[in-house]
Parts: sequence; structure tokens; C-alpha cells
Amino acid sequence: MSAEPRINDRIRVPEVRLVGPNGEQVGIVPIAKALELARESDLDLVEVAPTARPPVAKLMDYGKFKYESAMKAREARKNQAHTVIKEIKLRPKIDPHDYETKKGHVVRFLKAGDKVKVTIMFRGREQSRPELGRRLLQRLADDVEELGFVESRPKQDGRNMIMVIGPHKKKTARGHEESGTA
Repeated sequence: MSAEPRINDRIRVPEVRLVGPNGEQVGIVPIAKALELARESDLDLVEVAPTARPPVAKLMDYGKFKYESAMKAREARKNQAHTVIKEIKLRPKIDPHDYETKKGHVVRFLKAGDKVKVTIMFRGREQSRPELGRRLLQRLADDVEELGFVESRPKQDGRNMIMVIGPHKKKTARGHEESGTA
């Protein structure tokens, strides 16, 4: 079954509930009369509610209808929010300078309006000290507090510990809603 509505001669029912070109109810008419009315007014007979009893058909310009629905779908896609998740990987025993570099990346991603998934990878005996990873993630969350919030708390996932930080809605570089600058 295709998503396209059946039009004109493809409608295979004995009678339809007909709706006029301006939305007025014509009533239940035989399919032959409905097709004749469509030809007279130089429009198409389009089945708009095939599951109704009898099916509902409307007199309309099908090409124009199809174009307008494509434009509505395109507009809806344009207004959709695109969430991007960036990932940063850390180790529990990270050097202070390396930590500052990774924090700088997180800050840059949050300013761009992207979510950041922070992963701490444990190796060997480090796995027996998950509090080190939790402490590091908490420190990072505190350091970037003015740019983002912790969307999902740190949780252990096998050898890794994962936390997601999302940007504050009003403070993204793309939006400038709060600051009022363009």
C-alpha cells in the first residue's frame, strides 16, 4: 500500500462521500457522477479518507495539493532541532594540562550548542577505583557549570564511566537569545 492517495480512475468503490473544491459537503454520490463533476470543474477527484464508510473524496487540483504538502514537510524539516553529540574521552589519571585541554574542547562544544558525552576509560586496576572517575567528572561538570548542565549523571558502563552534559538553552553561540546580540 503506497502513501499516495488514490485519484480519479484509481478509486475503486461504488460510491463516495464527496467534498467540493471549497470544502462544502456535496453528499454521497456514485463514483461515475463524482468523476464527471471533477472533469467538468477541471479538477481531480482525490480520496482523502479511504478507511471511512463510504470513503471520503474531495475535488481539488492534485498537483497543487502535492506541491503544498511537500513545501509544508520541507518547512517542518527546516525548523527541526538538530542535536549533535560530541564525545570526549578521558583517563582517571590525567595530567593537569591535558585536563585543561579536554575541558577547553568541552567548553567549545557547549558554546556551539552541542551536547557532550564525557567518557572515562578505566584500565586494569583503575577499574577498582570508580570514585576517581566520578570525582573527575564532577570536577569537569563544576568547571563548565555556566555553559552547560549535567543531562545524565555519571554511570559505570563496563570499563567506562559516562556522563552527558547539555548546553544551557539561552547561551548557545548560534542563538544569542539571551544576550540580544547578532
